[in-house]
Amino acid sequence: MITAIGLILLFLILMVLGVPIAFVIGIVSYVGFLVMGTVPLESVIQQMFVGLNSFILLAVPLFIFAANIMNRGKISERLIQFAVSLVGHIRGGLAHSNVVVSMFFGGISGASTADTAGVGKILIPNMKKEKYSTETSVAVTAASSTMGMIIPPSIPMVIYGSLAGVSIGQMFIGGIIPGLLIGIGLMLFILVVSKRNNYPKHDRLDTKAIVKHGIRSFPPLLTPIIILVGIMGGFVTPTEASIIACIYSFILAYFFYKSIRLRDLPDIVIETLKLSSLTLFALATATSLGRLISYNNIPAHISSFFQESVPYAWLMIILIILLFLFVGMFMDTVPSIILFVPIILPAASELGLDPIHVGIVVLMCLAVGLVTPPYGLCLLLASAIGGLSISRSFKATIPYIGMIMIVILVIAFVPGIFMWLPNAFE
Repeated sequence: MITAIGLILLFLILMVLGVPIAFVIGIVSYVGFLVMGTVPLESVIQQMFVGLNSFILLAVPLFIFAANIMNRGKISERLIQFAVSLVGHIRGGLAHSNVVVSMFFGGISGASTADTAGVGKILIPNMKKEKYSTETSVAVTAASSTMGMIIPPSIPMVIYGSLAGVSIGQMFIGGIIPGLLIGIGLMLFILVVSKRNNYPKHDRLDTKAIVKHGIRSFPPLLTPIIILVGIMGGFVTPTEASIIACIYSFILAYFFYKSIRLRDLPDIVIETLKLSSLTLFALATATSLGRLISYNNIPAHISSFFQESVPYAWLMIILIILLFLFVGMFMDTVPSIILFVPIILPAASELGLDPIHVGIVVLMCLAVGLVTPPYGLCLLLASAIGGLSISRSFKATIPYIGMIMIVILVIAFVPGIFMWLPNAFE
């Protein structure tokens, strides 16, 4: 008990000192095995490698690589033009376009941070030019980019699916309706804000112009369809689908749009290695810490506690929401999934909760963590692009977080609203 309290204190102290979360987890894991004294310290490194020894996890850097090709190939600009042609004529058109293009981009990149960086660099300055407040520009960009975790393909869904032993294809399908509901909720709030502040709208384009923009944007929008059809049709595994996404993205950017050159590839590869190494190193250290927790039989005790003390599925769902909203404020998505999903999933399954349902709720709650301090990576990126302080950015984002929370509660307590879709592909 004393050792556990000491490790928790060490964890908190390192986080307060600003040590990157992956290193925090690795240090705590190492110290925990050192204090135990019964397990060779070499097992810390061994478990890190075991955590990465998965064919499915190869999809993580590959999806990041595909997203980076799309970003470097300026495909996001074409998606923005198409989004503006669709909804730009509505009051607050550029803000609505921000949400729509996040839906598009989330279906291509699978990463919320890629959405924030790729879309935010273009739309935040343009929104400010059109007299949107900086707070609105930053808040809309940060909040809408969270859909990158929910709309397929999604890197966190790959992690969850491999850990929980559920179909990644079904997870992808399960994220479609929740992602769309988040987008609709954000656009409804934007409509209210835009009318109140009299934000501008663009001229309505004729059908011919919309079709023209649609044709230019259609090839990249095929990416999630190719991935989903390939996986759900049993033609490819998720990892093989990520390879196809990379090849397809390169063909589009190099041959079709001619927006990248071969000499751009080394920079794209280096950027991919930087991003994926952060994600996978966090996964590796989280696996080692998870093994330390297992050695002390903590998951069994916590699962037993849940099974004895939480007799109702609805109460379990509430606890899951509260847990992952809190965890998401301090930790990245990947270590959060690795450390806490094995603890709550057995108890949730005992109460009859579907692992797909639990997974979508977990990911939606962790998505909120991307826009809540102190972690709030998407909020940090958007505020940096907009030149706005974190405190003012977060204050402006709170109403949008409220809309996302409403969708989370609907998905959590009315699962039939979306579960019919993944169930249809069993």
